[in-house]
Amino acid sequence: MPKVVIVGGGIAGLSASYELRKANVEHILIERRPRLGGVIETRRRDGCVLEAGPDSFISQKPEALALIKELGMSADVIDSNDKERRTYIQRHGKLVQMPEGVMMIVPSRAMPMLKSPLLGLGTKLKMAMELLRKPSTHPDRSIAEFVADHFGEETVDYLAEPLLSGVYGGDPRQLSVDSVLPRFVEMERKHGSLAKAVLKAKRPAGEGGSLFKTLKSGLGTLVDKLAQGAPVRTDEVEALEQGRVRVGGEWVDAQQVILACPAYEAAKLTGGELGGVLSQIPYSSSVTVSLAYRKAEFNGMYAGHGFLVPRKERKKLGAATFAGTKFLGRIPDELVVIRCFFGGDAALEMSDADLQLAAAEEMRPLLGLTTKPVFAEIARWPRAMAQYTVGHASRWQRIQELVAQRPGLHLAGNAYTGIGIPDCIRMGRQAARTCAV
Repeated sequence: MPKVVIVGGGIAGLSASYELRKANVEHILIERRPRLGGVIETRRRDGCVLEAGPDSFISQKPEALALIKELGMSADVIDSNDKERRTYIQRHGKLVQMPEGVMMIVPSRAMPMLKSPLLGLGTKLKMAMELLRKPSTHPDRSIAEFVADHFGEETVDYLAEPLLSGVYGGDPRQLSVDSVLPRFVEMERKHGSLAKAVLKAKRPAGEGGSLFKTLKSGLGTLVDKLAQGAPVRTDEVEALEQGRVRVGGEWVDAQQVILACPAYEAAKLTGGELGGVLSQIPYSSSVTVSLAYRKAEFNGMYAGHGFLVPRKERKKLGAATFAGTKFLGRIPDELVVIRCFFGGDAALEMSDADLQLAAAEEMRPLLGLTTKPVFAEIARWPRAMAQYTVGHASRWQRIQELVAQRPGLHLAGNAYTGIGIPDCIRMGRQAARTCAV
């Protein structure tokens, strides 16, 4: 019988399986869908490498690069094209370049911010006064409250909201600053002024090169590599009890169980108070639409790595990325690929034709683009991104206490201590190491 059952074949579950194989621990990974990788999916069409889900990972968190190195894939790692790393934000129906030196929500260079039309004079004065703030400590609060306190509401609307919506697919008025931006909370506690702290801080150490990295042939190649030799069963886990799980109508004995599935699925399996707390972690949905154009016919403006649309100005389209500009060597020279992002459950219900039409209509006034695409690749992601809302840290603490009362149970995935690929890899491998003891 398997010593360990892993529920969920996303990057967390696959990383757990890899770690258990290294330790020669008998196990089985159960995934109900025919495709492994969770939200990581690479598609290929007409010579294009198209990411249906995330297109990169951050290098300052070492877990992804460490795993890639162990798998012998280091030569496939590429940096983002930082020479063209410009991001635009829609303001009054036009694209405005985000000022250089902005670290998520914090300006680290005065002149680019002063010259930028993105924010008004009142906000810029508030940013200048922010340098005088004294250290302070607060209970957990929303990112919007935190940012408005330091830099004003306009900064929430035209920096924090579009940036965080692009990364987390969430609302800064609900997301927890303690759980999503703990580094900035620590800056506030130590220095008071975030701008002053950023000016003093050195760039976090990574592996060199760009902060954003990916694999030349797509992140799906990491999934493929991890899946090689993994003992996978395509089936559904129906119930969980101490020492066993029911899969496809039969009970399978297991000394340890790693739930590497979404929190709402883990809630159904665990039940009780643990299931109740797990079910309190909300998720957001999204859709990606990759549109390919012939470069010879492309009549729109090139906008660096892409642009973001703040909620205040958003219709349906939330963001767009020039895939071939952001990462070189993945799109043929004769094509231009724009990857469009739509957030929310309403986008899931839109037809493929309506999604393409919405993207075209909303990009036309921003980019001047009237060319028709030669093809489109669309991916829908229902309830895919966990949302760390205010109070998440206390919920996670309670979840850990309740899990400790169930010997042999472990959790991994993007619902707990980080949503990125490195975070999921870390949690999956940590759970496996605990099982292997």
